[in-house]
Order: sequence, then C-alpha cells, then structure tokens
Amino acid sequence: MIKLSGCIEMLFPEIEDFAARIPAAAQAGLDAVEFWGFSNKDLEAVAAAAEKARLPIAAMCVESPAGMLSVHLADRYAEDVAKSIEAAQRVGCKTLISTVGWGKEVVDREWGHAGIVACLKAAAPLAEAAGVTLVLEPLNVLVDHPGYFLTTSTEGFEIIEQVGSPAVRLLYDIYHQQVTEGNLIANITSHIDQIGHFHAADVPGRYEPGKGEINWSNVLAAINEAGYEKYVGLEYRPSVPTRESLKTILAVRDAING
Repeated sequence: MIKLSGCIEMLFPEIEDFAARIPAAAQAGLDAVEFWGFSNKDLEAVAAAAEKARLPIAAMCVESPAGMLSVHLADRYAEDVAKSIEAAQRVGCKTLISTVGWGKEVVDREWGHAGIVACLKAAAPLAEAAGVTLVLEPLNVLVDHPGYFLTTSTEGFEIIEQVGSPAVRLLYDIYHQQVTEGNLIANITSHIDQIGHFHAADVPGRYEPGKGEINWSNVLAAINEAGYEKYVGLEYRPSVPTRESLKTILAVRDAING
C-alpha cells in the first residue's frame, strides 16, 4: 500500500503557522507529514497538532553541521544523531534523514566515502536502540546542489551494504535520481530492501508529481509491487495552491491502493 507523506517545509506555504500546516495536510488527504530541521521548530506545537490531526510525523532531518566526509567526524556525528533522536522522539518520528555534506570537488572520493561509512557505523547502534531508521540521502549536483558529495544511488547502496545495520537505509529521492541517473524502476526494485524512505517531485522544476516527465503511476505501482511498506514523501514546489497540486498524485495513490 502506498502511503504519502507531505513535506510541510515546501507544501502549504500560504499557511504561515508551521504547525497549522499539519491539519491542512490531513484535510487534503495525506497519510503523514515530514519536515527538515528541528531546532527552528516548536516541537511541542508540532506534536500537539499531529496528535490532534491523527497524522504521523514520517521523517525529519539529523542536524549535523560538520557533515560526514571524514572518519574523524564519526564521534561528533554520533553525538549529533543522539540529539536528533531525542528531538524525533518528542514528535513520535521514526525516520531521520541524513545528508553528508559538500565537497564533491575537493574531497578525495575514497576518503569521503570512508567517512560516511564510519559516521553511520558510529551512529547505527544508537538508532537501533531507539527503534529509529537513519536514511542516507544522495542529491543531484546538476540542478539543485552543486558540490554535494553523494550523488548516485549506486554509491549510496554500497555504503548501506558496508555499514551493515538494519537501522541504516537509503533515502531514494526520485526527483534527484531522475536528474542524476534515471533508470528509476530498475534501480528501485532491485534495491527495495535497502530503501527506508522515498522523496518525490517531478522533473524538470521540482514541481508536483504529474507536472513533468516522470510516469508516476508506473513508478509508484512498481514500488508497491516490490513490497515497500513505508512512506513516499512529497517534497516539491507547488506550482498551484497545494491542495490542487496534490490531486493527481492522490488519485494515483488511491488507484494503486484500490
């Protein structure tokens, strides 16, 4: 069954009160919400709004300013994950998104790769003990994130394999990977057991699914048929009011779920 989470950092921008975006997401028909950082949020208000709307918090981000591109950062990263887990527990969130940092042009590839593995290995026992999943996110450098280190799902899956923890998985961002490498359905279905979260937006423009070139009915059906049971996060720029922008993707979800 496909479950859709709305990233309320980008959705419902017309609602200034951040926590008030949660009931708006529920009224629009979403299955959960998610957001990025937590230190600039009123987590008590977020938790109260989520409880009242009966809408889970599907994901939020690890706040680790130093990044992960050195083995010497492993202890610091683990400390940052511990703080992020504490914040996640305050809102009942079970998935923490981790980006690795910038340095594609200046950091030696082997050194940076080894640093990511070391950082995740250091943090994995904390996530396992808390019942939280860390999801590692590759991003595209062609359009949105010049200089970001981890770009391909191929390298991301290699890292997940090397870490070897059930609490560490990949965040497969369909938008970023369409920009970077394409071959979406084959890459997703052959690695579905290593994926802990999805993000979705269309190409080009990072607008709502259904606006661009990706065949969302086929992609989401393939994810569903592969047995994925967690959330697909909608992280896009609405080109029209958010509720209207959701209509196509909600219809696809409903058709797949029957």
